[in-house]
Amino acid sequence: MEGLVETLCRIRTPEEMKKFLTEILTPAELHDLSLRWELMRMLSEGIPQRQIAAILKISLCKITRGSKILKNPDSVTNRYLK
Repeated sequence: MEGLVETLCRIRTPEEMKKFLTEILTPAELHDLSLRWELMRMLSEGIPQRQIAAILKISLCKITRGSKILKNPDSVTNRYLK
């Protein structure tokens, strides 16, 4: 994982990051990652979990995991959603 993290940190533009992610991830993996980020964004905006589940057509279990992450004051995710 270290090599991947180092590579991601070296990418400087959104265009290059998008190209990199589409090269290394399958369409399904990219969809799942995008969906996870969208649910985190919606949670950070205060949208109720059941509404998120209905909009994104995902289980409450996935949303609960995201909610726990956002409750952690030291969460890196929180910092990037602000």
